[in-house]
Amino acid sequence: DAPGADEDRSGRPFAGANGQLLDKMLAAIGLSREENVYITTIINWRTSGNRAPTQSEIDLSLPFVQRHIELINPAVLVYVGGAAAKILLQTSDPISRLRGRWLDYKSIPALALFHPEYLIQNPAQKRVAWEDLQMLQVKLKELGIL
Repeated sequence: DAPGADEDRSGRPFAGANGQLLDKMLAAIGLSREENVYITTIINWRTSGNRAPTQSEIDLSLPFVQRHIELINPAVLVYVGGAAAKILLQTSDPISRLRGRWLDYKSIPALALFHPEYLIQNPAQKRVAWEDLQMLQVKLKELGIL
């Protein structure tokens, strides 16, 4: 997604309440953005009125995100939210269909998670989010990362 007001103020992806929840989710399985997680956004600027990015804005930014992934060459890729998953996977499938199973992004195992904002608004979904995080933890252990 594009940065919101909290990200705009801090200059850091996933700031504010969303970032705090994401950090707690990562910590619950032994991850930390300071040590072993790289986070970027699909769009690197806040859209006017905090609206969803247009297709032309996505098209402009996508090569940079793809290059980030290529340069970092992650062992695992995690899509946080439906927008990121749909854009990078080039699918119209909803996050509810994408989450809960391993996907593939250019031979990189990939997992889609509910966005922290969605989990804040829908706390009953935290149970399935925890299941997804456990899947991620198992995969990282299999790869010798955790």
